Amino acid sequence: MKIFVTDRDGKEHEIAGIDGWQIMELIRDEGLPIKAECGGSCACATCHVYVDEAWVNKLEEKGEEEIDMLDLAFDVEANSRLSCQLTMKPEYDGLKVTLAPE
Repeated sequence: MKIFVTDRDGKEHEIAGIDGWQIMELIRDEGLPIKAECGGSCACATCHVYVDEAWVNKLEEKGEEEIDMLDLAFDVEANSRLSCQLTMKPEYDGLKVTLAPE
């Protein structure tokens, strides 16, 4: 499994996807600049990403906590998600996201 992450400079990175890991963990462990200050507990919005339009409807719905945290984020779009709230699974093989501005 793999995901594709576009960094803030527009460069796409192919990252190995590990079943059961948060997308945020995969991005962070690859060394890309994602803060993820709360460590994945949905208590901040520093792991904000934009999901590629082809994937938006393939992901699980946003939970209430994620919606609340996105309300505090900057540059939120309809395809905004917190990467800590997306857990890698085989159905997400090929997922494409872009890091939101800091």
